[in-house]
Amino acid sequence: MENQKSRAEIILGVDTHLDVHVGAVIDTAGRVLGTLSVGTHNDGYKQLLCWAQTFGLLRRAGVEGTGSYGAALTHVLQGNGVKVIEINRPDRTRRRGRGKSDVTDAECAARAVLAGDAASIPKIHNGAAEALRTLSLVRRSAVKAKTQTINQMKALLVSAPQAIRDAAHKADAAKCVAACAALSQGTVSVALASLQTALRLLAKRWAALNDELRELDAQWPV
Repeated sequence: MENQKSRAEIILGVDTHLDVHVGAVIDTAGRVLGTLSVGTHNDGYKQLLCWAQTFGLLRRAGVEGTGSYGAALTHVLQGNGVKVIEINRPDRTRRRGRGKSDVTDAECAARAVLAGDAASIPKIHNGAAEALRTLSLVRRSAVKAKTQTINQMKALLVSAPQAIRDAAHKADAAKCVAACAALSQGTVSVALASLQTALRLLAKRWAALNDELRELDAQWPV
């Protein structure tokens, strides 16, 4: 087996996306040795790692979006002894006049590591902190959707016929939802039937989001 100490160091830069990651390898003199596009799955990450290692000793990699699109790749690289450095965005000065491309961004990521312009180490996404971050993300979206739902209900009730307003327009959100859910659809006009249907569906949505929030709160780390 070739002695790793005798191999020249190379640096990997990666431009990350939802479906495809683009990698570029440079040597310590800044010369581009190769580029490769891989799919965003375990086989693709391993392919990118093995491909990069064919050029030399891979100790450092600059990866965009280590907390989002590049999170899984970051985990694979770190698990194989590669120091991953967070690249916030392509260096616009370096790529000025060269145009925008994924290959260029990957190369810029590698050059940022080589030049020492990037030094941030990705946060570790595990444990209680990661659990809290994940639940917080989902909870915020549920709270926002729940607020939007009750606002839509009340907006419809403002211009609703007086009988429906009297029956369902309540200051308390839960009471308003219950009243809208209980609206009966008898022999009415098409417009009134549509309004009642909309209010019942919004009430059902609000109740589902309320149940979702209860489940999230029950999972909240202590």
